[in-house]
Amino acid sequence: MRGLKDVPRAVWLLAGGTFVNMTVSVTFAFLFLYLTGPRGLDAGQAGLVAGAGGAGLLAGNLTGGFFGDRFGHRRALLTSAVTGGLLLAAVPLLPTPALCAALPLAQYASGVQRAANAALVAVIVPEGQRRQAFAVVRAAANGGFTAGPLLGALVATRLSYDWLYVADGLGSVGLAWWTARVVPARAGSVLIPARAEGVRLPSVPAGAVRLDAADPAAAPGLWAALRARPAVPVLLGAIVVADIVYRQLYTTFPVYLADHGLDTGVYGALLAVNGGVLLCLELPAALALRRRAPLPVVATGLLLVAAGYGVLLAGPGARVAVAMMTLLTLGELLYKTPATAYVADRAPAHLQGRFQSLYAGASITGVVLAAPLGGALYQAAPGLLWPLTTAAAAVAGCAVLAGARLENGRAARHLAAGAAAGPLTTPALRAATRRNPPA
Repeated sequence: MRGLKDVPRAVWLLAGGTFVNMTVSVTFAFLFLYLTGPRGLDAGQAGLVAGAGGAGLLAGNLTGGFFGDRFGHRRALLTSAVTGGLLLAAVPLLPTPALCAALPLAQYASGVQRAANAALVAVIVPEGQRRQAFAVVRAAANGGFTAGPLLGALVATRLSYDWLYVADGLGSVGLAWWTARVVPARAGSVLIPARAEGVRLPSVPAGAVRLDAADPAAAPGLWAALRARPAVPVLLGAIVVADIVYRQLYTTFPVYLADHGLDTGVYGALLAVNGGVLLCLELPAALALRRRAPLPVVATGLLLVAAGYGVLLAGPGARVAVAMMTLLTLGELLYKTPATAYVADRAPAHLQGRFQSLYAGASITGVVLAAPLGGALYQAAPGLLWPLTTAAAAVAGCAVLAGARLENGRAARHLAAGAAAGPLTTPALRAATRRNPPA
């Protein structure tokens, strides 16, 4: 665990706040029961409200980084956490029609908060240490998520669902208060010269574009930055596919188990395997692999996800389901943390928030698309679901490997050009070749 000494104290404290917040942020798990129970909606109406909330969450993840890049990631996190928290805490007081607006807005704020949190970690932690820092935060989130649903079920059955929303809202407001205390006000901001003439810019990670106060036009836009880093869009596309595939775990997979005589208790036990393995192995794996090039590690994780669903082709059964869950969990712990850190390392300093927004949006696409796509396929042709999910995850993994080769080839060409022109003195180029040495 020696690599953990490089994780800044602010990240550890932020992870502590994340653990507490995730422990009480369980309203999403009970939303359908709340809408069809105390609120009296039918399944169709509840589905529309839940779907609108999912769309709000996706929109918040995709756009939240802009607010951080423009106003500071710390400020974006504080504002979104307080706004979303107050909306959630007010849910018990709102009439049912108002929920159609309040829940999507609260989910939008939650998405902004998630993107801002990732970007804040990225700007606090220097390049080379981000993988273990993100692993610490993910471990805290997984720990909270493991305990949260159990406590939430107890509160909902012994008290009421309303108290879940009050606790979730107060948890978000508390996270904002905690972040304001443990993260310095100057953290999470990169000044764009066009708006801050004459201000000395903070240091930026190797590989990022330093803004020149004398030439504001030198700062590339988002699309120009992505074109200069072709492996990043490839990775984002692969993550979109992988998330839709992975989240069949929460949509069609329990239906598949039930259709083959395996009850909810078996499904719950499998989820416990998932949470336990992540808690025990994700942080050690991030430390052990932190010096490995990230894209091959991500690709390996996606191929393990493919192998997990591929196991189901052997037929139903408890042993097959355990093998599937084990492979799926190993794939998750290999691909999620390195992918997040890789996007942060490749982001120009002034676009860190928007790069994290793109990744955050890609990584929750399955929240919106997994259920309708998987459900429609399972209903129309149940025998095709697992072969197609296996193939899709395998293609995503191969695409990431192709992206790694593309990046290595570009680095090799730049290295050759630099050698022909003279000594290699560009820090960004040195960093790129160090992270992904030419094949």
